[in-house]
Amino acid sequence: MLSNLRILLNNAALRKGHTSVVRHFWCGKPVQSQVQLKGRDLLTLKNFTGEEIQYMLWLSADLKFRIKQKGEYLPLLQGKSLGMIFEKRSTRTRLSTETGFALLGGHPSFLTTQDIHLGVNESLTDTARVLSSMTDAVLARVYKQSDLDTLAKEASIPIVNGLSDLYHPIQILADYLTLQEHYGSLKGLTLSWIGDGNNILHSIMMSAAKFGMHLQAATPKGYEPDPNIVKLAEQYAKENGTKLSMTNDPLEAARGGNVLITDTWISMGQEDEKKKRLQAFQGYQVTMKTAKVAASDWTFLHCLPRKPEEVDDEVFYSPRSLVFPEAENRKWTIMVSLRSHHAPCLGSLFL
Repeated sequence: MLSNLRILLNNAALRKGHTSVVRHFWCGKPVQSQVQLKGRDLLTLKNFTGEEIQYMLWLSADLKFRIKQKGEYLPLLQGKSLGMIFEKRSTRTRLSTETGFALLGGHPSFLTTQDIHLGVNESLTDTARVLSSMTDAVLARVYKQSDLDTLAKEASIPIVNGLSDLYHPIQILADYLTLQEHYGSLKGLTLSWIGDGNNILHSIMMSAAKFGMHLQAATPKGYEPDPNIVKLAEQYAKENGTKLSMTNDPLEAARGGNVLITDTWISMGQEDEKKKRLQAFQGYQVTMKTAKVAASDWTFLHCLPRKPEEVDDEVFYSPRSLVFPEAENRKWTIMVSLRSHHAPCLGSLFL
């Protein structure tokens, strides 16, 4: 799908004595007849083809280049409004959404459970219909995926998943953009997940194989990913000729991996399980010992916030760590997640 146009992107400067690297990767004009995103919800990457996800990454890279590198002003969302429903607090999701939407000329409205009656004094159905009459899209960061499904069913505007118990698609878009910038291509990379079988892992499982990426995941016993999602991921791997392996051994999952990935062991709402989880995840900290069995070009990702028991300082602050470019890319990918679902010809605006 991608050809003819080279976009230059500056890779994050390697810190502490390492030089800045400029990466080149090929991008080009997407085939509009094959990629139609206008009006669609972004609830899970399960609902998108590899071509559609690549299209969003292409647009994100182009936005980043034109706004950050060239200083262009692109008020593509002038006159548009966004409802931001946050049942869970966040640094990156809130900042990236508010600043990104505003940078494109739109007006974001931040709504917590203290501000609206989400499913309490007002039904989700009524909330969806009211928001549909006053905003152009909704980004919802909620506890239950089923609430997102209800909002999407009842709303007449696009609903974007800002995080749920089952999926976190906008985080994975940022991860893939970061890896594309660093490696130049996603195809053939081996992702090594070491941690909880949570929404981040679920989202990787619903998309990695579509790019030709292999996945090796290690989770403690009793903390494996959802069996239905595993079954579907196995199907994707078979269809795309990639490898998917599940284990309870962190070093086995890390062996030969290009990208070491972990996340919090205790998500919001799981605070009562803290003692039990900390015990179950003993041996799952990502360290240089973990990295020694990885590929020679290994890098590290963490969606943040991070705690030292998940990854030690030596890895987290090393030049191999891409966590801060990864965090920044939340902004560029969320801008596209919101904008591309409004306009069928967004790509033509950038060429």
